[in-house]
Amino acid sequence: MLYTGKKTASISFPLGGIGSGSIGMAGNGALIDFEIFGRPNKRGYNGCSGFAVRAEKDNKIIDARLLQSDYSPPYMGEYVREGQLHSGFGFGPAEETMAGMAHFEKSEFLGEFPIAEMNFEDKHFPANIKTRAWNPFIPLNDDDSSIPSAFFDIEFENTSNEELIYTACLFIGNPFPLKSSINKAFNQGNIQGVLLTAGDDELSLEKRGDISIATNGENASYQEYWYRGGWRDYIEMFWNDFTTPGKLKNRRYPKGSELLHAHKDTACISASIKLAKNEKKSIRFVISWSFPNIYNFWNPEENDKREYWKHYYAKLFKNSQNSAVYSLENWDRLYAGTSEFKEILHSSTLPEEVLDAVSSNLSVLKSPTCLRLENGEFYGFEGCISDIGCCEGSCTHVWNYAYALPFLFPKLERSMHDLEYKYSQREDGRTAFRLMLPLGRERLDFSACVDGQMGGVIKVYRDWKLSGDDEWLRKIWPSVKKCIEYAWADSNEDKWDSVQSGVLTGRQHHTLDMELYGPSSWLEGFYLAALEAAAEMAEHLGENDISQKYLEIFEKGKKWTDENLWNGEYFDQNIELEDKKILEKFENQSALGGNSILNAYWNDENNQIKYQIDKGCMIDQVIADWHTSICGLEPVFDKDKTKLALKSLYKNNFKSMSEFNNMWRNYALGDESGLVICTWSENTEKPKIPLTYATECMTGFEYQAACHMIINGLVDEGLSIVKAIRNRYDGEKRNPWNEIECGSNYARSMASYSLLIAFSGFVFDATKKFIGFYPIMQNQPFRSFWSNASAWGRVNIEKNQMILAVHYGAIALKEIGFDFAEKATKISINNKVQDFTIENGKIKLDEILLKTNDKLLIEFSV
Repeated sequence: MLYTGKKTASISFPLGGIGSGSIGMAGNGALIDFEIFGRPNKRGYNGCSGFAVRAEKDNKIIDARLLQSDYSPPYMGEYVREGQLHSGFGFGPAEETMAGMAHFEKSEFLGEFPIAEMNFEDKHFPANIKTRAWNPFIPLNDDDSSIPSAFFDIEFENTSNEELIYTACLFIGNPFPLKSSINKAFNQGNIQGVLLTAGDDELSLEKRGDISIATNGENASYQEYWYRGGWRDYIEMFWNDFTTPGKLKNRRYPKGSELLHAHKDTACISASIKLAKNEKKSIRFVISWSFPNIYNFWNPEENDKREYWKHYYAKLFKNSQNSAVYSLENWDRLYAGTSEFKEILHSSTLPEEVLDAVSSNLSVLKSPTCLRLENGEFYGFEGCISDIGCCEGSCTHVWNYAYALPFLFPKLERSMHDLEYKYSQREDGRTAFRLMLPLGRERLDFSACVDGQMGGVIKVYRDWKLSGDDEWLRKIWPSVKKCIEYAWADSNEDKWDSVQSGVLTGRQHHTLDMELYGPSSWLEGFYLAALEAAAEMAEHLGENDISQKYLEIFEKGKKWTDENLWNGEYFDQNIELEDKKILEKFENQSALGGNSILNAYWNDENNQIKYQIDKGCMIDQVIADWHTSICGLEPVFDKDKTKLALKSLYKNNFKSMSEFNNMWRNYALGDESGLVICTWSENTEKPKIPLTYATECMTGFEYQAACHMIINGLVDEGLSIVKAIRNRYDGEKRNPWNEIECGSNYARSMASYSLLIAFSGFVFDATKKFIGFYPIMQNQPFRSFWSNASAWGRVNIEKNQMILAVHYGAIALKEIGFDFAEKATKISINNKVQDFTIENGKIKLDEILLKTNDKLLIEFSV
């Protein structure tokens, strides 16, 4: 997507590794949101950090300016509490922005995650400049995709009529106190850099670390220190130095030298190139960081008994100098893999708003929402607030929606399940929905979450089918079985399904942070889909009696749900709101916040149970079959009723917010549109205090519903919802790479990846070595990115042929499905003809192994 003018005001494009932190590139090219210190840091600067450029000829500077465009309004300054004099609101933009310096009059921002490009022009500067900013994002290659670096390629195009010398300079602040800061140049081969660190061991462990800036550009030079002085001397002297022709002259201060100012130290590095008229050439820079130690600062252990562990990237790299050198030495390979993924993804023939939604929310993986633990396991918050992770613990009911990780980095997704069952599961199967850190800490002591616990079973099924890894399934199966059987365990305090009826009747905690007290298609669907998935896994592992038992419970529950929760238009909840006895059964338990159940849920004035759906039209009413559709399970609900329910959902819940009363958080405003969580028609009585968050628009919920509509043939309806979401995240009102819910970079937004699976009709079963594509939209040519647990690539269907290309990894195949499989006439791999048969609409082959750069061609007649 191309953003210009006001549409760049809210942009912050995250540059960093998975679980490694990130730096934001603003819509004007400035570096913001330095979230590299082991925690979020929204709107946080790192001293003066950014780029400057100049042009010179014959030892004379023609022009010099910051490599950014106009600072976006408002210009009043930040709200700062207990700030220093001459800073904060009422003093204009912070000095770290250098907003008053000469900059470029024109810029445009092209964001195609994982790569951002900016074009700069100015009538005074004799060149067009393109900045390419990125960090490796190579599906299945989680180590290279976790490098703690931001990569910048700055290309100059000489627009003058004469040969000129161009210089780019990267400057960055040392984050440590002046008395401790040490900036030291390094040189490794053709790589020149500066390491910024602290030489004072008095710093607490979590604050120790370093930042490096480096380049392999020609004619490199550096300043280990900007000038130390009072007022704004350091900026004045840097600009004097930078606008002096030739290389930068180094400046060094011995440790302990007199400190003349309150500013933190800054270092810079530059490189220069000589270009003829119309010639182009680029200079590469990286910013790397290493703050290796972390502890649970968001929920400290009792008595502040800090137990530290290492970020995973600290096992990959000794320090930031090490990662900076690795980044530059491997640049070509890392960029090739990243740009190949980007090109395949963004050239998929999917609707523009779908590609925008799918790609933009991958950025969550590069945000401080995500961590990688010491041995590489993946951990996620729900999102993050200004300086802390929001809602800890790889929250199961939120990450249920996040479909990007299992398809792109499946090893990391499986590590979440391994941690969950090892550390969060009680012996009877009750599984805490938040993983407490450090690992081995006492489990979260609260009710299990129905959609989180049962959704986990569905996810295990999905990840087994994606990988075909029977050994992993056998290892994790005892825990999965406990998850299912906790529903009727005598020790289940919430009495979900004590009589194994297939119907949830007890206290049911869920992702909207409260409990339902009567059966609903929403949570009932999760239970039934989990039973179905578990039955198939049990049968595969030879536990046929267990499989049969689960199927019998599944069939009973499915029948009851169809007969009792369908109201003729959609599925709802079966509950008597006036029956106080429903709550009294659980009076010995506590609700969230420690309140008693009656105090939390009973509305004395209206004699009703609070926070229920009752006869409402709820956004997740058939979510179970969103999951079953993607994961390859049979549907839980009647297909015709599901389609009618989705039609009703669109009719009742898709709102223009200017004509709708929202009492909750405002994620859609004014003339913006969105799909709200729950509505009650004029013909149904709305509970006096209804379901929590009922009037909100939360993108993860919206994406799942939109995707499910599309899967069920309601393509226009689903696309209108996706378009409405992305119109809200237009670069002006909100950041396109930060969909919010409970905080920034919210994990649930990665539900948007399911749109790619839906539109491509991608189906998979690695246990049978099967892959298939049944595109929603039959127009040709059709192209799409695809990935499973062992390989990724591109599929093309056009001109009586289908081409399956592997660009990374390897995939074993025995069966291939697509719409024209029965009309296949010839199959070849890299021009070598293959024998095949056609059975039940699928192509059958002797097992083949497609590796990187292999192409399988299927020719067919129409």
